[in-house]
Amino acid sequence: MTARARTKAVLGPTNTGKTYLAIERMLGHASGMIGLPLRLLAREVYDRVVAAKGEALAALITGEEKIVPETARYFVCTVEAMPVDRAVEFVAIDEIQVARDLDRGHVFTERILHARGFGETMLLGSDTMRPMIKKLLPDAEINHRERLSTLAYAGPRKITKLPKRSAVVAFSADEVYAIAELLRRHRGGAAVVMGALSPRTRNAQVELYQSGEVDFLVATDAIGMGLNMDVDHVAFASRRKFDGHSWRDLRPDEIAQIAGRAGRFTRDGQFGETGECAPFDEEIVERVEAHEFETIEAIQWRNVELKFESIEKLIASLEQPPNRSGLLRVRGADDELVLRRMLDDSDLMDRARTPEVVRRLWDACQLPDFRKVSKDEHVQLALRIANYISTPKGRVPSQWVGAEIEKLDRTAGNLDVLQSRLAHIRTWTYAASRADWLQDADDWRMKTREVEDKLSDALHDALIQRFIDRRTSALLKGLKREDALLAGITEDGEVTVEGHYVGRLEGLDFQPDPRTSSGLEGRAVRNSALRALKPELSRRLAEIARAADEDITLGRDGRLHVSRVAVAKLVHGAPVLKPRLELIGGEQASEFERNVARERLELWLAQLVAHDLRPLVALENAWRDGRLPPDARGLAFRLIENVGALDRVGEDLGHMSETACNALRRHGVRLGQHTIFMPALVKPRAAHTLALLWRAAFPDAGRSLFLARPGALSVVLNEKPTWGEGAAAGYRVCGRIAVRLDLIEKLAEALEAEAQPNDVTLARLIGRPVREIAGVLSALGYQQAQAQEGEPKRWRRISQKKKRVAPAGKDNAFSALANLLPPNTAPPRRRGGPT
Repeated sequence: MTARARTKAVLGPTNTGKTYLAIERMLGHASGMIGLPLRLLAREVYDRVVAAKGEALAALITGEEKIVPETARYFVCTVEAMPVDRAVEFVAIDEIQVARDLDRGHVFTERILHARGFGETMLLGSDTMRPMIKKLLPDAEINHRERLSTLAYAGPRKITKLPKRSAVVAFSADEVYAIAELLRRHRGGAAVVMGALSPRTRNAQVELYQSGEVDFLVATDAIGMGLNMDVDHVAFASRRKFDGHSWRDLRPDEIAQIAGRAGRFTRDGQFGETGECAPFDEEIVERVEAHEFETIEAIQWRNVELKFESIEKLIASLEQPPNRSGLLRVRGADDELVLRRMLDDSDLMDRARTPEVVRRLWDACQLPDFRKVSKDEHVQLALRIANYISTPKGRVPSQWVGAEIEKLDRTAGNLDVLQSRLAHIRTWTYAASRADWLQDADDWRMKTREVEDKLSDALHDALIQRFIDRRTSALLKGLKREDALLAGITEDGEVTVEGHYVGRLEGLDFQPDPRTSSGLEGRAVRNSALRALKPELSRRLAEIARAADEDITLGRDGRLHVSRVAVAKLVHGAPVLKPRLELIGGEQASEFERNVARERLELWLAQLVAHDLRPLVALENAWRDGRLPPDARGLAFRLIENVGALDRVGEDLGHMSETACNALRRHGVRLGQHTIFMPALVKPRAAHTLALLWRAAFPDAGRSLFLARPGALSVVLNEKPTWGEGAAAGYRVCGRIAVRLDLIEKLAEALEAEAQPNDVTLARLIGRPVREIAGVLSALGYQQAQAQEGEPKRWRRISQKKKRVAPAGKDNAFSALANLLPPNTAPPRRRGGPT
């Protein structure tokens, strides 16, 4: 290109309109070319040029994509792909500060030094390049542009508390995914933008954000290179990045480049830290806010006047040092690494005897490493292609290309798999863009583009599925309206907001859909749903208040059901005969409505206790009213306390008079040989109610409820219940068998008979196989006596009498204490749990 026109450098921070200015200037000329740092940005600018001038006049040239109509006059390119031998009136190079980059910088330097439009040349970038422009291009006109809005430091914030229209920046795919997942759970989701995405995927993701379907964007530092989005706040999740050579902290100018995406045009922006990002130093904050950074004093360079007579001469020309200050020869470039490896391939070296072949081999060396698997794998791939094209008419075999593309033409797999396939297909897209590498290159270009589009769409869908709750996103859009969200409830209890399912009403309890965000927006959706439920809750509470007795039941889970729907539950720790309950849900209804419904259920529960546990209730009333003999009151109290059953061994009945015993019998108490209990409470209905009330009074989350099937004589135990738990259900634990209390006494009576039944008969009595009777009887304190010759063995009970304590003397101060207590004195406070 010629340099007849003056060169202009337009320098300044982000959001100064530099790229927009260059596009407008280019479209004002008869022809033009602009070099951009990213394929994504090139596609974005190309779309703008097409909209302004039409497809026939616009061209797009990147490493993997070429759209070049014969009538094209405006060329939008990545910097590396600029056709510098084409004469155009206007040339612009964007983000010229990339010239300091160790990998790509030398290409930007070459364009800065040599790419010129014959009418106008414009170099765009940061003010940090001012000294280099003055040194390398002393005749260039330098214009400074001020940022159109302010950029202010907002401090650290939690990821879940970030303001809407925020971009979170991270520097690894894993970190990007983790943050996006967190935002999905708490804020409805996020769009994802990374440099490795194809333009198609990236544009689709950005559209999700720009349209407002999601309010958050999680991205790598790719957003720092001119991608224009509606961002108000940039949050750094990390300050360290891998620059292709090592992990390092971001420089202040790099922080500003990324943070500058916040606040476009005249709208102010903010930046800060989030997640595990270390706080920014005060000096860094001041530099970013004031756009004051250390200037760039040296940029990367490589000789472009190459010698192609041989591989050796090509390497020597590449190693030529710069002849101007401020230029640093690039070292360790991938293409030079591949070129040096060619020296070890004798067959390839034999063919590299003409400038034409050496040039073709150099082209193969410049194959971009899209896959990023390893340096060695990239070198091997480049060398294989080089061997195929090492003659003027040599081509990469179609069979190999087809097989490689076929392996990639699959849309199944997770995000990593899809991104890997996209990276691999870019290699073949690049190869297909070289007409002299493949036979039928145009057909292969169409095929690779088709596969890339399919993979791009699949990746976009996978990103949405993993990181965006579209239902929540739609609900969040509704939240932005000034009017209330439209909510409703179906006949079977499904709750919807704006037509989207958000949960269901189970009885009085709203069960939110677990997919609903738990953040501020999720709570707003929940509140809208609950507001819509008020009329339905009032109706259901009214139904509870007038429910018939037969419509109310108490379930094994301790919940009260009305018409088979749980609406209340027993309160833990309440006395067995004075149970309390609380409603499950319904908090949005009025207190009056809730009280009326609760009182109806409390009445039913009191009637249940009075009916099913009538003997125990009557005994308690007699105890409280003083209608029991004094020497019966202590045992009566312990029976009440232990839900109507006591171990006879633990009780001393020797002090009780016959009158006291008869009084207890009249109240339904049986003074059995093994158990003192109330036979009426062993009946299935009473036992069921008593067991449920016992569990509510003495909850044990680690144990399942012990409750035998109605009418069971005995039960094999998988989990041993406590004495009180078993007694409440009407059973006594005998080793690994629980036997009904009344059958224990029948066993005792049978064993006392002169003609003691055999073990088969005893086992049949409790409904167990004969092999288990010995264990049951042993647990009850029996052992087999030594049989006399000619007589059958007999079971005898081992004496387990409780040691008697001598009664207190008449002069003892405590001897008359019971007589001093009034009859209706309340029982002493219990210590510990049940026995």
